[in-house]
Amino acid sequence: MSDTRVKILDTAERLFGEEGYQPVSLRHITAAAGVNLAAIHYHFGSKEELLDELVMRKAVPVNAERLESLRRLREAAGPEAIAVEDLLEAFLVPAFHAADRSPEWAKLMGRLHAEGMMPAVARKHFGPVGRCFFDEMRRALPDMPDDEMAWRTSFAIGAMAHALTALGAGSGRPSDVARRMVAFLSGGFRAPVAAREKVEVK
Repeated sequence: MSDTRVKILDTAERLFGEEGYQPVSLRHITAAAGVNLAAIHYHFGSKEELLDELVMRKAVPVNAERLESLRRLREAAGPEAIAVEDLLEAFLVPAFHAADRSPEWAKLMGRLHAEGMMPAVARKHFGPVGRCFFDEMRRALPDMPDDEMAWRTSFAIGAMAHALTALGAGSGRPSDVARRMVAFLSGGFRAPVAAREKVEVK
């Protein structure tokens, strides 16, 4: 990868993480990176393609680590369902490893979540791997209705995005945060599904 390409990626990752994706323009990135606008168009084509490349360069190793962990869990479990705690650990820990290696990427993920872009980004870059984990979670919790599983999965992704964003702000080591998240989220996934009266919001 060329030095100019890496410089643009690193600068965009930092600026998107600090200021958000929407407010940062390509001219803002080129000025901070010390390159001309033509360089971005040559290497990436557009701001959207630049973001795709930013996410992908960390998503690929995260996805590979997740799938390898899941493969080992499946082998160990045999015909039995994998425990919820093990699935959460296999899914969460690679993301925290990536955040530990690259705090700027963690900030970027948090910003994308805050700007409402994470669902589309997650579908594109993490969707197939996430589906593998979702299917295993359905096996681990076979009595949970599909809509409830979808809600709890959404809550889990939001909590993960928040925790990743908070890393480095006195939250502790990434491995400790991941351990706490596994304990917290496993309790949430295992909580009984109970019918509740409708609560009016005034």
